Amino acid sequence: MRFDIITIFPGFFDSPLDYGILKRARTAGLVEVATHDLRAFTHDRHRTVDDRPFGGGEGMVLKPEPIYDAVASLGISPKPERNQSKETVIFLSAQGRPFTQAVAQELAATERVVILCGRYEGIDERVNELLCDREISIGDYVLSGGELAAAVMVDAVVRLLPGALGNPDSSRFESFGAEDATEEADAANGPPRSTYGAGGLLDYPHYTRPAEFRGVAIPEPLRGGDHEAVRRWRRRMALEKTLRNRPDLLERIAISDEDEEILAELRLNREEHE
Repeated sequence: MRFDIITIFPGFFDSPLDYGILKRARTAGLVEVATHDLRAFTHDRHRTVDDRPFGGGEGMVLKPEPIYDAVASLGISPKPERNQSKETVIFLSAQGRPFTQAVAQELAATERVVILCGRYEGIDERVNELLCDREISIGDYVLSGGELAAAVMVDAVVRLLPGALGNPDSSRFESFGAEDATEEADAANGPPRSTYGAGGLLDYPHYTRPAEFRGVAIPEPLRGGDHEAVRRWRRRMALEKTLRNRPDLLERIAISDEDEEILAELRLNREEHE
C-alpha cells in the first residue's frame, strides 16, 4: 500500500512516521509513505499557494492550480476514470464526513491513498469537485491544518494491514471492532481473548500484574478460571463504558436481550447515584 501526502509542511511528517508500528511497517515494506511539498508545484517566484477568497471574508484559500498539478504529477487517474478500490484522493477538512474505524478498514483495502492537507480557510472547492473522492474530518473541532489529521489517518489505516501488528487479531478485537463468530467457541473451549469483537462498543477495562496496586485489587471475576464469568464481566464493562462515554454508539449497534438487561440495570444504578 502507498500513501502520498500533499502538504505545505512536508517536514512535519519526519517524526510521526519514524516510530512504532508505522516505522516497522515501512521497514518491512508493507507500506510506503511519501510527502510532497505543495510549493514545488507553484509557478511564481514567491511560491504562492494561497489567495483571498472570492466574495470577501477573512482568511486565505489554497489555490486550485498547485494542488491539481501535484496530484497529476503522481499519475493518479482523473476522477471519472478512477477505480476507487485501487486508488483514492482524500481532502482533510473540518467540513468532511467523520473518520471512523469502518472508513479506516475501507482504506486499508486500497492500494493507494492520496491525502490533501488543508490549510487556512481550506481549498478552492473546484479541487474537491475535480479530484477528491472523499472529504473527511477526524473530529468535531478545527485544527490549524490537515497534517495532524493525516498522521492520525495513516496510523489508523496502517495498523490494519496484514503483518503490521505482532498479533494479527490485535486490530480486530478492540473498540469499534466487529463481533467475531468464534468468540463463543473461544469462551467455551479455552480462555477468552484479551480483547474480542466489541460489536461497535468501546473496549472493556484491562488489568495486569500485580493483582493489587496501592490498595486497589483487580475485579473478582478476573481472578478465577471461570471463562464464562470473564466473558460476562467484560461484556458488562464494555456496555458500562460505552453508556458512560459514548451512549450514541448504543443506537447504532445490535443489542441482545442480555445486553438490554445489563443496560437497564446500569441506567437504574446511575439514576440512583445522581
